[in-house]
Amino acid sequence: MKIRKLSWFVSTVIGLAVTAYASLLSGASAEMKPWQLGVPDPVSPVAVRIHEFHDYLLWLITAITIFVLALLVYVCFRFKASRNPNPSKTTHNTTIEVLWTVVPVLILVVVAVPSFKTLYYGDRAVDPDMTIKVTANQWYWTYEYPDQGITFDSYMVPEKEIDPKTQTYLLSVDNPLVVPVGKKVQVLVTSNDVMHSFYVPQAVVQIYGIAGRTNETWMQIDKEGIVYGQCNQVCGINHSAMPIAVKALPAEKYEAWLTEAKKKFASAAPKVQVASSNISN
Repeated sequence: MKIRKLSWFVSTVIGLAVTAYASLLSGASAEMKPWQLGVPDPVSPVAVRIHEFHDYLLWLITAITIFVLALLVYVCFRFKASRNPNPSKTTHNTTIEVLWTVVPVLILVVVAVPSFKTLYYGDRAVDPDMTIKVTANQWYWTYEYPDQGITFDSYMVPEKEIDPKTQTYLLSVDNPLVVPVGKKVQVLVTSNDVMHSFYVPQAVVQIYGIAGRTNETWMQIDKEGIVYGQCNQVCGINHSAMPIAVKALPAEKYEAWLTEAKKKFASAAPKVQVASSNISN
């Protein structure tokens, strides 16, 4: 009876693991779906590396779990009371103690090396193609393209104005952040008031916006379309009304948008008056 219960437990654990992995694979879709499981479809080089590292860790922890479970089953069966009326009185075993110290350290090293490589890869942009400054406000975003002289605000589309066929409530915005497909974009993030966070999960971008400080990250969207994010730092009563929409366009469409945006959002540079050098007595 005990063996039967143990077999049922083992099969249940394995079944749950297989189901979880299947859910993970099914969740890898760029299209959002209700009750979707798993990680979102990666759209950037950093996201691809993060997903690869995630899968690597999944296999590693699965192997460790199976090994520990098998060891536990063996010990429960091999050293049960009915088979060992006179239990061992061993107090220590040098070989085993060395193994259970060295092996976990090696596992941590195997995890740490790719982890740090991925961490530093996503830290800062190397030779970016363009720069975008993101300023967080209560409760909207301001996007500035310094090289193009464009600045505009991005607000969430109110529920009453949502088109259910093309827009998603709490995610769609009036003016999305537009970037060219396949270009490395340096993103500078700051805040005009309280602490915010610029978070786009499909691109694996998450960085805080802090007043008086400019933080740096980068993203490169390799697929045409719109990816969504949110401010994920509680910033006040309308915290949920700060969605982020990043629209990636091919080069031709991006240039067309840029031309139109320069007319619509062109920064009005203030006129600078130079003081006269003529001094009258």
